[in-house]
Amino acid sequence: MSASEIVCPSCSAVNRVPAERPPGEAKCGKCHKPLFDGHPVALTSANFVKHLTRNSIPVVVDFWAEWCGPCKMMAPEFERAAAALEPRVRLAKLDTEAAQNEAAAHGIRSIPTMILFQDGMEVARQSGAIPAGHIIQWVRESLKG
Repeated sequence: MSASEIVCPSCSAVNRVPAERPPGEAKCGKCHKPLFDGHPVALTSANFVKHLTRNSIPVVVDFWAEWCGPCKMMAPEFERAAAALEPRVRLAKLDTEAAQNEAAAHGIRSIPTMILFQDGMEVARQSGAIPAGHIIQWVRESLKG
């Protein structure tokens, strides 16, 4: 069995988690905080690429903005989805106002938009605010293919 790589949501250190260790119980080797806490990770321009390319698990990024009403409505739903999908999938949020280059590079035209990444590559995209159950279903169906 091989180890998986998980990027710490707190300090962005890359951690190797042995396959025999339950990922939900793993802690960061650098900052000693849990690698999974059931909450979306706040991404920035500085850590965006690392989280997409260094996590062995899929990453769902919610592209949002503070001024966006539908984004605010979806925030608690995205939070519930994170609690349900971890540790098999990492959920993260990227503020498009603070990280305009990353949003533009991924062709974000409307928000909220979620993109499911695996190994740094886009696997699926969903625009619009949707409830937690639909987020979970969309992620699971997208990963089947």
